[in-house]
Amino acid sequence: MESFLTSIGKFMKLIPDHRPRDLESIIRPKCQVIYFPIRFPDVKRYMPKHKITHLKKMLSLERSDDAAPSMALPSQQEQRGPENVLKNFTGESGLSGAVSGLGTAQQESLGSSLMQLADWNQSNSSDDSNSYQEEKKQNPTLNPCDTLGGVDDQQRPLHIVWPHRWEHDKDPESFFKVLMRLKELGLKFHVSVLGETFTDVPDIFSEAKKALGSSALHWGYLPSKDDYFQVLCMADVVISTAKHEFFGVAMLEAVYCGCYPLCPKDLVYPEIFPAEYLYSTPEQLSKRLQNFCKRPDIIRKHLYKGEMTPFSWAALHGKFRSLLTTEPKEDL
Repeated sequence: MESFLTSIGKFMKLIPDHRPRDLESIIRPKCQVIYFPIRFPDVKRYMPKHKITHLKKMLSLERSDDAAPSMALPSQQEQRGPENVLKNFTGESGLSGAVSGLGTAQQESLGSSLMQLADWNQSNSSDDSNSYQEEKKQNPTLNPCDTLGGVDDQQRPLHIVWPHRWEHDKDPESFFKVLMRLKELGLKFHVSVLGETFTDVPDIFSEAKKALGSSALHWGYLPSKDDYFQVLCMADVVISTAKHEFFGVAMLEAVYCGCYPLCPKDLVYPEIFPAEYLYSTPEQLSKRLQNFCKRPDIIRKHLYKGEMTPFSWAALHGKFRSLLTTEPKEDL
C-alpha cells in the first residue's frame, strides 16, 4: 500500500491540466491491503533434514488470540501435519489462551484441525523416514542426493533458485551477471532457473545456460507442482531481481519451502520482507551471495525472521468474505 500511496504525487506531476492537492492524504484513510491469498502446500515429504525445524516453525501456532482463528493449515483436510506439531499448540503459548477468544464454531473448527493433526502424528511418527525414502525413489530425477552425488547437506555447494517469468521485467540480465561474477571468483554454487516462458525469450537465458554449464541443476518451466516445490525445498537461496512486481507469490512460496530470500529494496518487497533480506544494488546482491557460497552451512541453519501467516488463504478468507458481502458506505 505504501508503494502505491507514496507514488501518487510523482504520478500526478505528469498530468499537466489538473493536479488535486493532498490526494494521498485524502485516499489513505479509505485504503487497506488484502494480500493475494496463497494456499501453501504440504512439502514435508520433500524437506531435507536441515529444513525440518523451519517447516515446524512455519506450521506452528506462534501468535496470540487475535490471530488464532486464522491458524488452521491451508487446505487442512487435504494435508498431513508435521511431526510433533501438537506440542506447539499446547506449549508455552497455551491452547486454552488461544481458544478462549474464539466463537463456538471457530472452536469446533480448531478442535477438528487438532484432531486431524493428532491422527496424522500417531500414524506417521514411526515411518517418517521410510516415507521420505520412498518419495525419493519415486522421483529419481529430482532426488537431491542423486543430483548432488550424495554430498552432506551442510557441505554441498550453495543452491540458488530463480523462479520467475522469463521476461525482461524480471531483469534476468542482472541475475546472470551476478552469477557470472561468482564463477569468475571460483566460487562453487548450483542454480535452478525455473518459471514460465512465452513467445519471446530473452537471449540471455541461452547464453547463461551455456556459460553456467554443470552449475545449472534445473533449467526451465516445471509443469508438475510437486516437482516445482521439490526443487524449492532443495534450494538454499531464492533471488528476485524484478523491476516490476505487485506481490511476488513465487518468492513467498520459496520462503515457505525454506529458502533464504534476497529481494530488491524496492517495489512491494519492503512491505513483505524484513530489511535483512533486502539489497539496494546488484553489487550488494553479489557480495551477499559471495559470502553465502563460502559458508552455505550458515544459510542452512537460518530460520526465517519474517511473517508467513498473513499471506495464507487460511488467514485471509474471512477478510475476503467480509469485503465481498458488506454493503458499500455512502461516502464511497
